[in-house]
Amino acid sequence: MRRTIQALLFGAVALAASACDEKLSTIAGPTPNLEPTFTSIQRDVFGARDLAGRPACISCHTANGRAPAGGLNLDSADVYDRLVNAPSTRKAGAILVVPGDPEASYIIHKVEGRPGIVGGRMPFNGPYLTAGQILILKRWVEIGAPRN
Repeated sequence: MRRTIQALLFGAVALAASACDEKLSTIAGPTPNLEPTFTSIQRDVFGARDLAGRPACISCHTANGRAPAGGLNLDSADVYDRLVNAPSTRKAGAILVVPGDPEASYIIHKVEGRPGIVGGRMPFNGPYLTAGQILILKRWVEIGAPRN
C-alpha cells in the first residue's frame, strides 16, 4: 500500500514537472511566438491578426479618429498604463489587469467570456483567443504583469 502511494505521488510530481516544461510555442497555437511578456502580448495579440484569423485587438480598440471600442485604446504609447491597475471604463469596480492575480483581472474575464462581463466576449464575435493564448496572457498577469 505504501509503495502504491509513493508511486502515485512520484507519478503526479513527474507529470506536473513535465507540464511546466511544455514549450510555449506548443500551447500558443496560432501565435507561435507569443510569450508571457508585455511586449509579446502587445505585438502578437493586441497588434496582429493570428494564423487562425483572429483579428488584432487594435482593429476595434484604437482611436483612429473615433472613440475606441469600450473606451480602451490598445494602439497607443501608454497602453501599459491603460491596462495595469487601470479601472474598466464599462464595469464599475473592475480592474483590467491586477498584477499577480489573473482571477481578479477583468481582461481575463473578457477574453474568456465569463458571466458578469459587460458587453460581449473579446474579440467581439470571435474567433476568440485559444486556451493556450489565454494561458500565456494569464501567466504574464500571474508573474506580476511586468512592463517587459
